[in-house]
Amino acid sequence: MPTAHWPKASTVTLDDWGAGANAISGSPRASGRILFKHEDGSSECGLWSCTPGTRSVAFQADEFCHFLSGRGTYVHENGERIPIEAGTLVFFPAGWTGTSEITETLTKVFMCR
Repeated sequence: MPTAHWPKASTVTLDDWGAGANAISGSPRASGRILFKHEDGSSECGLWSCTPGTRSVAFQADEFCHFLSGRGTYVHENGERIPIEAGTLVFFPAGWTGTSEITETLTKVFMCR
C-alpha cells in the first residue's frame, strides 16, 4: 500500500460536509477531506474546517488536532475552556463533550483512533 500524503496540503479542495444538526447559534458549516481511513475503521486522518458559530460536540473516538488557522474556544461540559488559534495542539479523548465556539473559520489536521 502506498503512503498516504498530500504534497501541498494548503491546496487541497475540501468537500462540503454540511451544517449538521448540532448548531447552537450562528450557521457553522463544516468541510473536510479524509487523507486516510484504515480499512477496519479503527483510525482516520485528514483536514477539517468549520465556519463561525457555536456547535455542540461529542468526540466518539480519541482525536488529536493541530489547528492551522482560525480562532475559537472549545468548552468542556465541566466548564474547562480551551482557546484555539493557529498552532494550537489538542488531544480530545473519546467521550469528551461540550461546545465549540468558532469566531474565525477554523482549519485543523486531525487523527482519530
